[in-house]
Amino acid sequence: MRVLLLGSGGREHAIAAALAADPAVTDLICAPGNPGTAAIAANAEVDALDPASVAALAVERAVDLVVVGPEAPLVAGVADAVRAKGIPCFGPSQAAAQLEGSKAFAKDVMRAAGVPTARSFVCTSEAELAAALDAFGAPYVVKDDGLAAGKGVVVTDSRDEALAHGVACERVVVEEYLAGPEVSLFVVTDGTAAVPLQPAQDFKRIGDGDAGPNTGGMGAYSPLAWAPAGLVEEVMATVVQPTLAEMRHRGTPFTGVLYVGLALTAEGPKVIEYNCRFGDPETQVVLARLETPLAGVLHAAAVGQLAEDPPLAWRPGSAVCVVMASAGYPESARKGDVITGADGVPGVIHAGTARRADGALVTSGGRVLTCTAVGDTLAEARAAAYRLVDGVTFDGEQHRTDIALAALHDQVLIPSK
Repeated sequence: MRVLLLGSGGREHAIAAALAADPAVTDLICAPGNPGTAAIAANAEVDALDPASVAALAVERAVDLVVVGPEAPLVAGVADAVRAKGIPCFGPSQAAAQLEGSKAFAKDVMRAAGVPTARSFVCTSEAELAAALDAFGAPYVVKDDGLAAGKGVVVTDSRDEALAHGVACERVVVEEYLAGPEVSLFVVTDGTAAVPLQPAQDFKRIGDGDAGPNTGGMGAYSPLAWAPAGLVEEVMATVVQPTLAEMRHRGTPFTGVLYVGLALTAEGPKVIEYNCRFGDPETQVVLARLETPLAGVLHAAAVGQLAEDPPLAWRPGSAVCVVMASAGYPESARKGDVITGADGVPGVIHAGTARRADGALVTSGGRVLTCTAVGDTLAEARAAAYRLVDGVTFDGEQHRTDIALAALHDQVLIPSK
């Protein structure tokens, strides 16, 4: 199988590593890729937001499957253009990708499907915004309606901060705050059949103890020993299947990965958000433990044959990843700092890196590397991930030191009624 993987971040390097390890994959092209994917695949230049260019590259390389990593190309209609060429594509149509492209649309789908989620208001004026904030009170949750690379959400006790964020956006969704630990669940689907991957938990805030502004994610771990028994089955029955049925009812079936962001509240699991692709950095830890070859699963979903696939197999143990971010992130990421200790190191996933003309590896984005490790226990996986962090250096580097720490100490608490 010849596979074209679209994207250039840590998620794509992790997916590329899983695809490269699949014996069924004979050729792997990453477009545009990064220095990490260049070591295991053939990188190719393409404008990932230009559907015609992506489709042309897929035809030129005679690929059997296109896997779209990031959300922006999906919202731009890349999957539609690829399918129009008769090539299977793993990723939703432009219409279905609105589950991530518009939070207001996603809320409408949830309401129609009877999915448990936070109460919310869609606001397009400062007066509407102010009224919504006062209706819910603190903590305030304000979400930019459109794509914001994981940084369009403000959760704060400051009404002024919430108001300022909302005013800066053209359209926002204001929600009631959902108290409880968060869980990320990826579900691979062909629009009807749906296969859950193992849950993960990520860490959005920049600093230890969940301090500071939101980021695209500073680390993750999987599986979740503290999660209630039957959680995945409950979410599949009350969230995923009703959502997929509603999307079919609208004439826009969802295929690809449905990312379900959950809060485990005192009333049970409730949906925080949907994404239309694998999450970053949760992908790094989930795929690190997936034993089933990845390409076959993605191809089956792309061609509507997922129900025929055997159940997924998982390696025992745990996986932990820690993101190493650049100076100034998330407000303004500094670029060009030389990175040492990352090249060719197993488990060091490239995200915001570039290769300088002289061959040096340098920072080129906010989240630079994701150090990912597995172990027989969560403690072993966590220690191994931080050993990888200790082996990499670049000026201004910042990372959290508490990834998976609460889970390790059995301190993740689900509220009770």
